[in-house]
Amino acid sequence: MKKHTRTWGIRACAALLLALATLSTSAQILIGQTAGMTGPTAAPLNEANSGAQLVIDAANAKGGINGEKIEMVRIDDAFDAQRAGENARVLIEDRKVVALFLSRGTPNTQAMIPWLDKYGVALIGPSTGAMALYKPLQKHVFNVRATYQSEAEKAVQHLVTIGLTRIVVVHAADSFGKDALAGAVTGFDKARQKPAAVVAADREKPDYASIVPKITGADAQAVLWFGASQVVADGVKALRAAGSAAQVVTLSNNASSGFIKQLGDASSGVIVTQVFPNEHLIGQPMVHEALALAQAKGQTELSPATLEGFAAAKVLVEALRRAGPKPTRAKVLAALETMHDYDLGGLEVHYSPQSHAGIDFADLSIISQGKFKR
Repeated sequence: MKKHTRTWGIRACAALLLALATLSTSAQILIGQTAGMTGPTAAPLNEANSGAQLVIDAANAKGGINGEKIEMVRIDDAFDAQRAGENARVLIEDRKVVALFLSRGTPNTQAMIPWLDKYGVALIGPSTGAMALYKPLQKHVFNVRATYQSEAEKAVQHLVTIGLTRIVVVHAADSFGKDALAGAVTGFDKARQKPAAVVAADREKPDYASIVPKITGADAQAVLWFGASQVVADGVKALRAAGSAAQVVTLSNNASSGFIKQLGDASSGVIVTQVFPNEHLIGQPMVHEALALAQAKGQTELSPATLEGFAAAKVLVEALRRAGPKPTRAKVLAALETMHDYDLGGLEVHYSPQSHAGIDFADLSIISQGKFKR
């Protein structure tokens, strides 16, 4: 009799522990992320993640969303598109995430779309401004930032305005690089100019020994360099080593403190386009909020990449809030498509079933002595 009693007691305890574990699991909202936490884009990506975590931690500290805390499930894809697609499958099929968040890279994000479409999962705030994610409409992709094409067009406009007309374009030989090139071409057309040369470069391992002579051979006054942060940083160093003083402009995918560190002594005078307000403008509501949360964690400074992650996470948290208790994939999707007027803090997001475009904002920032300056 005692044996049966003891056995029943063990089973009861096991059942209780299982019930508690189930309750704990059900009290969390799982959000998935696949991105290059290692590899050529790790520096800006990890800064963006730190900005996103400020918002997520603040929401969780207040009891979560409708009593449920947000748990991030992150998988490294090392900036490899094939791995990104497989990671998306794992997150959606196996981990049962409610939404995906803050992917990195154009080919990587495109590799995720078939899984988003198959299961009706929203991807919020991909860290890429590729036009392919804006037009035609991708039903499950909700952009927060502006497009690369608008950045590249503005960069050309700036260079021509200050009298630089011998401009070489170096672009990654992938969908990101070609997309940015299209924006630059629009800029050249509007300025009634043509690039001095257009050079396609390997996405991860460019041949600088052949690229740099094409730049110097064109007597370039400026170079638009569209690529990952480490790739562009190494390219700038190779260009300076060859004696070229050409102005270098790159896009907001490289707007991070990590990019400055990668540039080292070659950072002075490099221009980076921006898609969020200056991180030093503390009078700007979103910047003020982000800085306050960062300082509460002992962080003294923000970076452009930090703000991108922060803005994307604001959209994520608001979508979960609007989705109501026990958010499902369908509820999150519906909440996003009715988010017509969400104020991030001086910048508004407007989504509808017809448009998932991000914030229409573009600016320029010059790297000088290791700091971003307007």
